[in-house]
Amino acid sequence: MPGGWSDMADGRDEGTATRTSILVVDDHTTFAELLTGALSHEPDLHSVGVADDVESSVRLCAALRPDVVVMDYHLSGGDGMTASARILAEAPATRIVMLTGDPSQHLMETAAGTGICAFLPKDGSLATLLQPIRSARLGTMIVHPSLLTAAHTCRRADRTGNAPALTQREMEVLRLMAQGHSVGQNAKLLSITPNTCRGYVKAILAKLGAHSQLEAVATASRLGLLGDGR
Repeated sequence: MPGGWSDMADGRDEGTATRTSILVVDDHTTFAELLTGALSHEPDLHSVGVADDVESSVRLCAALRPDVVVMDYHLSGGDGMTASARILAEAPATRIVMLTGDPSQHLMETAAGTGICAFLPKDGSLATLLQPIRSARLGTMIVHPSLLTAAHTCRRADRTGNAPALTQREMEVLRLMAQGHSVGQNAKLLSITPNTCRGYVKAILAKLGAHSQLEAVATASRLGLLGDGR
């Protein structure tokens, strides 16, 4: 239906209150229907509606109050970045997962500044999408490695400035951040405490001049710190 549709009046009912509610924003009807159908088979996730352009996404997000918005970058009436900025201005706690097939360094850096929590390839598998949706509600930042590699390749010839010096441990934490792991997961993988891991994250953000993990990963990719073979 043009302009978006929803399958619930207010995005909440007694049976779904503890499940992660998701608004799908995509102007490709087949993709949107396949994704919402897949979500209906997940016991901890459920779709509250679908929007197909910028205006309907903003309107439905305000009405349905989803936990997570799965947002395609290419939309009618603008783009997913514009829609995300408007949604987050009204509801900053909303977690937005951006889908794109043609990433750029500028796009990822803009996303980091906007507050988008995940960047994923639209042509990825269902599993590639479902886990970040689950992690998004917990505040985990995720950028799929394939998008980082693509953006890094596009900008390799343009890189300017010198990369800051990171310690070996900071580089290990940075690479795990780029893979989308949480601080707790990183701490376990590195056999350190979560508090110690948070200290490394703070140091990385300071050295890269970043305000979030997503921005740090995007900046590190631009500077060539992550390379092509993580």
